Amino acid sequence: MQPPRAIIRRSGESWALQSALERHGLGPVAGVDEAGRGACAGPLAVAACILRPNDAKRFEGLTDSKLLSPEERERLAAIVLRRAVDHCVVLVDPAEVDRRGVHAANIDGMRRAVARLGVRPGYVLTDGFPVTGFGVPSLAVPKGDLAAACVAAASILAKTTRDRLMTELHERRPEYRFDLHKGYCTPTHSAELAEHGPSPDHRYSFVNVAGAARLAAGRAADSSTGSVGHNEEDDDDLTDTMSDEVDVFGDSEDVEDAADAEAEGGEGS
Repeated sequence: MQPPRAIIRRSGESWALQSALERHGLGPVAGVDEAGRGACAGPLAVAACILRPNDAKRFEGLTDSKLLSPEERERLAAIVLRRAVDHCVVLVDPAEVDRRGVHAANIDGMRRAVARLGVRPGYVLTDGFPVTGFGVPSLAVPKGDLAAACVAAASILAKTTRDRLMTELHERRPEYRFDLHKGYCTPTHSAELAEHGPSPDHRYSFVNVAGAARLAAGRAADSSTGSVGHNEEDDDDLTDTMSDEVDVFGDSEDVEDAADAEAEGGEGS
């Protein structure tokens, strides 16, 4: 005997998958997503969220955080915080991202976010790629922040949390304009990075940050000795950092994140 086949009702839209799992006794369903994977500065924010079944009417406009304006994200984040069964946001600092790599740090952050939920989920939905180690069944959902409401809610919590942290970081390091680009590799960020060199809040495993660090060190050495550097030497230094072990963005979605940062408010998101 096989269990009855789950039927996903089209009318449920982004709530359909969660509803089907709940009907078959596999709830509560947690969605997991991250923000800041493609940024070269600031923390990686990973969120897990459990929404109430049949609560769709409370979440008009809920979708992928990258498709929302900052005002809409904040509005929906407030509803998520008020209505969610449970939620958790984990921050992975730049040093850990450098030490472990973006993908490994992201996966570990997802596991930590789910483990720290006060309500144990019966099922976990992740955005795009499979993740094990949750202690419960999980499913990778293509474009999960569009297809599953709980994943969209997690993406909004991760994004709004990280954006606020990057705005606060701007107050401490205004020269980098983190309030505009939120640490993504936009032209403004690249220009400030070239002028000031990287800060402790940058991810030195990213090729542009590693290159800027070496150029800054070269300028400091030239200044102390009174010598003038040659362009050929600077080009060699930058080329040396471009190995397979250094991250630029990671994958196509990270490039989209940087493009989104450019598009919103000139450069900020």
